[in-house]
This record gives sequence, C-alpha cells and structure tokens, in this order.
Amino acid sequence: MNPSLQLNQANWDERAPLHAASQDYQFDQYVQHLAHLSQTVQFDLPMLGNVEGLRAVHLQCHIGTDTLSLARLGADVCGLDFSAASLAQAKRLATLCATPIDYHQADVYAAAQVLPAGTFDLVYTGIGALCWLPRIAPWAQTVAALLKPGGRLFLREGHPMLWAVNESHQDRLQLDYPYFECEQPTVWQSDETYVATSQRLANTQTHEWNHGLGELITALMANGLQLTALLEHQSVPWEALPGQMAKGPDGEWRLREQPARLPLSYTLTAVKA
Repeated sequence: MNPSLQLNQANWDERAPLHAASQDYQFDQYVQHLAHLSQTVQFDLPMLGNVEGLRAVHLQCHIGTDTLSLARLGADVCGLDFSAASLAQAKRLATLCATPIDYHQADVYAAAQVLPAGTFDLVYTGIGALCWLPRIAPWAQTVAALLKPGGRLFLREGHPMLWAVNESHQDRLQLDYPYFECEQPTVWQSDETYVATSQRLANTQTHEWNHGLGELITALMANGLQLTALLEHQSVPWEALPGQMAKGPDGEWRLREQPARLPLSYTLTAVKA
C-alpha cells in the first residue's frame, strides 16, 4: 500500500470506534427506528431515485451508516473500505439491525479484484471520500470495472473549490490549497476528528489530494462512462468553514454571507455505456 494510504488507514482505524460511539452517526437511531436513513442518503434521494432490487456497492463505506441506508431502500448492497476497524463497526451495526450486508476490506483501487467485476447496477460513493485518493484515474477505472453495462455511478462529494479554501481564515475565503490533482499530498496534523469526543488521536498525520471536476469527468469518460448529471450545491453536511457558516433545518451547512460565491459540494451521476 502507498505509504500515505498507510498513514491514513491508521488514522481511520483510530477514528472508527469514536465515530460509532458519537451522537453524530446515530447508531442508536438505526437500531430503534427501522426506517431511519442517514442524513447523507436523505439528501441524495431526489437524484439517487429508486434503488430497490439493485445490486449496489458502496465504496469507502467507513462505518456503514450510508450502506445500511441503501439496504433499507431495498438495494442488495455490499460495502468496501480499507479500514478493518471501520468495517468492524459497520458489521456490528448491520448485525444490530438484523440486516445482511457483505463487507470487504481492500484499498478502493483493488475493489474489482475482491468483488465480482461487471456485476453491479450501482456504484455509490458518499461525501468526503475522493480526497483520500492520490489519483482519480485508477478510481474511475475501478468504477467502470465494477459496473455492468448500463450500470450507474452515483457520487456526492465536497467540491474541489471548497477543498482549496483555507478554513483557518474565519473572515474571508482564501484559496491556499491545490484545486488540481498534485503528486504530493497536502499534509495535515491533528489529534482531533470531526465528531464530538474527548479522546485524542495518536495517529495524527493524514495525507489528502484534491481532484478538479475536469479531471474527474475526463477520467470517467476515458473509462467508458457517460455523464448524465452534474449538480453543484451551495451546502455541505458539516461545518467546513468554521465561523462563516450556518446550519439549516435540513442539517446542511451554508455560507451565511453571499452563499452563491462558492460551490460547497456536487452530485455527479454517470452510466457505463
């Protein structure tokens, strides 16, 4: 595995039990309410459409709340992640909810080697996933390999313009980080995760990469996928720019002032020819 991905894996292994124990991921709600869906999947529903009966794979599934939500919508879904600790929590949640979901541990680039290639109606990737991948081209190749002809990709992700903004400036939008894919990662040091917890992380270094929309779309087209929709959103499901955002009743965060200045996330759908 790429040394950067090893660092990231150690960090996510440590985050997984903290996320599962937090109120943010609402494990208890899934167990108590059999119709409960993740906020992410609820947002996705208008463009995701009916998934009942579809053979689906959730790439970079983390602790499985979105995966479980797809299953509750009727999809025959499996999940894949590189973090064993994340998958342990995902399996625990599926067991508590009496929902059979197959989970597989692998680097996302190797997904077509551990899952049956060419058999999926839907490849789903939730928000906050692509920034952990060094290159977008092999990811697009993996998506194409997993899908059957006519199968579709559904992706909602943080906008590459958002990833380029320096969040430490609370009085302005300042572009300090790459918009385009770079060979060298952006290196972060933090002993915190994004849920409320008093526990500090020991594996504090992570590496991230940005991927411009043009790079993403070009990679998908080069692997035989046809773009069917691209919608940019003025919202994102976390406080991405502290001090500059307000949370709406839908759980999404938006810029308080002039929200039309910056796209915060996007939804992309594509079909394998």
